[in-house]
Amino acid sequence: MNELTPSLEDYLESIWMGKLKKEVVRVKDVAEHLGVKAASVVEAMNNLQEKELVVHEKYGYIELTSRGVEIAKEIYHKHKTLSKFFHEILGVEKKTACEDACKIEHDISEKTIDKIIKFIEFIDSYPKGKPIWLSKFHSFVRDGTRLERNKKQ
Repeated sequence: MNELTPSLEDYLESIWMGKLKKEVVRVKDVAEHLGVKAASVVEAMNNLQEKELVVHEKYGYIELTSRGVEIAKEIYHKHKTLSKFFHEILGVEKKTACEDACKIEHDISEKTIDKIIKFIEFIDSYPKGKPIWLSKFHSFVRDGTRLERNKKQ
C-alpha cells in the first residue's frame, strides 16, 4: 500500500473518518481522534503530502488526494469488517473489537480479509437473522456450556 507505515495508515483512516462526519478535517480533529499532539499530525501530513496522498496547507484543512481516498477507504473497510467479525461473530466486546481491528487491519492479507467478508455475508444472508449455530457458539463462549444438537438441524 504505497509503503505506508501502520501509523501513516491510521492518519489516512482518521482523515477519512473525519470526512464522513463533517465536510472539513483539521489537524486538531485528527490529533483528538488519534490521541496525539498536533505537531505529530503536522509531521505525518508532511510525510503523506510527499507521498501525494494528502493536500494540506499550513493552518488549513486536510484533503485526501484521489489515491489517498482509495487507500483510506480500503483501510477503513478492513477496520469495519474486522471489528464486525470480532464483535458480532466472535462476541468480543465492542471497544476491544475496534482496538484489535485497528491493530490487525495493517497486516492482514487480502485473501484472509476477503474470506472474512464472505463469512460475514454468509451469516448476514440467513433469512431469519443469525443462524442457530452462531447463537450456540455465543452461548458456549459466554457460559462454557455446549447446547445439545437438535435432531432437526
